Amino acid sequence: MPTKIVIGLDGAGSGGRALSYAERLAKLIGDCELLVVYVIEWSPFSFQTAEENAERHKRREEELQVAHTRVVDPAVKKLTDDGFKASGIVRHGDVAETLNMIAEENKAEQIVVGRTSEGGFAKRIFGSSTSNLVMHASMPVTVVG
Repeated sequence: MPTKIVIGLDGAGSGGRALSYAERLAKLIGDCELLVVYVIEWSPFSFQTAEENAERHKRREEELQVAHTRVVDPAVKKLTDDGFKASGIVRHGDVAETLNMIAEENKAEQIVVGRTSEGGFAKRIFGSSTSNLVMHASMPVTVVG
């Protein structure tokens, strides 16, 4: 059975660095499957009318499609063009919790994410979602600078 690695993308340069690192790691491992994941931050908690909820659902579906088209599908294509077995997932939710859940569902050995450098001390070190993932993941997490 191949080793599975989840790659968390953010649609920015740090996600690209995570993708490149995971590709190098997969070459070293050999029999490896890469799962490219993009999580759209979303909270299910709000007080809205039925009409607002219907509009929100439509907007969520559009966001999923855009994330696949702009972020996940190009990354999966690059990996498969380079000879790797790869697939992609886009979901809404808390980034750290959702990445860990997807990794568990797919019996991944590791999660690879990029470090961000946007505002605040904790965010300068890892990024808030990344630090939450490192602290709470149920498997090893590699943070790429």
